[in-house]
Amino acid sequence: MSTAIEGLKPEPVWRYFAEISRIPRGSRNEAAAAKYVLDAAKKLGLETKSDKSGNVVVRKPASANRAHVRSVALQGHLDMVCEKNKDTVHDFMKDPIELVRKGDVLMANGTTLGADNGIAVAANLAIMEDRSIEHGPLEFLFTVDEETGLTGASNLSPDFLESRILLNLDSEEEGELFVGCAGGKDTIGTWKVNFDNAPAKFVAVQIKVSGLRGGHSGLEIDKGRGNAIKLMNRVLRALNGIGARLSIIEGGNKHNAIPRECEAVLLVPPQKLDLAKNIVNDLCATAKAELATVEPDLMIGLAPINMRKKWKVIRKGEQQKIVHAISALPHGVIKMSAEISGLVETSTNVAVIKTSRDSIKIATSQRSSVASEIAEIAETVASIFELSGASVEGSDAYPGWKPNMDSQILKLAKSAYRSLYGKDPEVKAIHAGLECGIIGERIPGMDMVSFGPTLQGAHSPDEKLYVATVERFWNFLLEILKTVN
Repeated sequence: MSTAIEGLKPEPVWRYFAEISRIPRGSRNEAAAAKYVLDAAKKLGLETKSDKSGNVVVRKPASANRAHVRSVALQGHLDMVCEKNKDTVHDFMKDPIELVRKGDVLMANGTTLGADNGIAVAANLAIMEDRSIEHGPLEFLFTVDEETGLTGASNLSPDFLESRILLNLDSEEEGELFVGCAGGKDTIGTWKVNFDNAPAKFVAVQIKVSGLRGGHSGLEIDKGRGNAIKLMNRVLRALNGIGARLSIIEGGNKHNAIPRECEAVLLVPPQKLDLAKNIVNDLCATAKAELATVEPDLMIGLAPINMRKKWKVIRKGEQQKIVHAISALPHGVIKMSAEISGLVETSTNVAVIKTSRDSIKIATSQRSSVASEIAEIAETVASIFELSGASVEGSDAYPGWKPNMDSQILKLAKSAYRSLYGKDPEVKAIHAGLECGIIGERIPGMDMVSFGPTLQGAHSPDEKLYVATVERFWNFLLEILKTVN
């Protein structure tokens, strides 16, 4: 067992969390994690089933004298976002997550922790195991591919669950109950580009934007954090003026994460190399001043690189169009909610940029709690792509979750929290794509609420799980199960 979790309570939750942290479970690579759940359930003598998408349901009979109460489903997703720092050596297809405890915080060593949503998986396994817990009939729903497409939830059959009460364990602030979430979609632009040989005697340089905090493109989009792709584009725009030619640009990894790093290779006239360095240094100083309070570790640097390779450069006119288009792409909060104070209603994230042999592709993601606003901001982004000559493709939109303040499980959860902690939990909506919206659409009549322990920096190597809140979350979960009638 990992020494990072020694002595932590509740012991079964932390034990299971450490065990699943050893199983690679990036999105669309959840088969081993699903097998672990199924094997654990079978050892406990519990009923299991899975579907073609890889979703798993485990059923546990009611404890003594509770068979008459309504069945409850506890839901979390098996997959995690796989992000690491540039200098961290880690293969997410085979290496375990290395847990590190720093006081009251659990992190990973240079990678995402996977508490999003491994803590739900661990809590479900712990409840499956513990025969002393008081509860009615339970179903444990483990979905797949939440982080890259919500495809597990989207492919649920209406008869996969018997329960019509669902506790989603995928929220990230203890003491808060979530009753609504944003929907969203992705919009991707691709420019077909032509490459020429680098101009004679030009010098190859590498530009790096690094040190940004990144984070979840829904939960952290209102924090004013830097976007590595947008910052890199400011550099490209400035270096255009001295005749620099773009060869490669790469940045970001996930559509639902604010990009933390971006790299580009450019060819510059040798007599302009010092000027290029000064331009990059000045832009670094400007950006650091703009983002001083939120991005203290931001760095933008330029370094010459070996010219033994025969570099190719994108044709000048095509480079101009791409740079101008990235400048025009919106990033961040588009609109705040008029109904719920502090809630982002609509946003967009410039997420990933990649160079291939004949194209440059940018992936963006749009979110909103209003379906028409998802369509509008996605159309805005698509229009910018089209005007600059890019082809456009978009993912299917996934639905939001409309708050129901008369929900019976919400009332019960509020009462349970009050009885445990002597105060009311906050009731909120979230600007992220919880599976509740899709599950509610796939399984009509589902009464839902979402909650969890405190987690910060999800989708980045700064992901932190606050240890003390896990026990509070656990006790709250058990109190709800005890009081459902």
